[in-house]
Amino acid sequence: MLERTTRINYLFDFYQSLLTPKQRNYMELYYLEDYSLGEISETFDVSRQAVYDNIRRTETMLEEYENKLHLYEKFKKRQEVIREMEEEVEKDQLPPRVQDWLQQLHELE
Repeated sequence: MLERTTRINYLFDFYQSLLTPKQRNYMELYYLEDYSLGEISETFDVSRQAVYDNIRRTETMLEEYENKLHLYEKFKKRQEVIREMEEEVEKDQLPPRVQDWLQQLHELE
């Protein structure tokens, strides 16, 4: 469950600009602010089922965006390469300039 929540949070970070304001609001409250479905339904004066349906449809949309654009997949691969480079830098097997590049990569995250 935690893995799925983490994945949805990343997908939301990458693709939230493609969502409607209502979708963004529901997702932010549910995933980032940890509101319950009932709390969201009270906030927007809609049924709990409407909130649930909207969140599930939005999750599906996020997964579809990822299937087409692969931003999260590429992000994870970059993170892995950076980690491997850092391990090599710690072993002093890479030139000092690589440390500068790694720092620049971290600043882009």
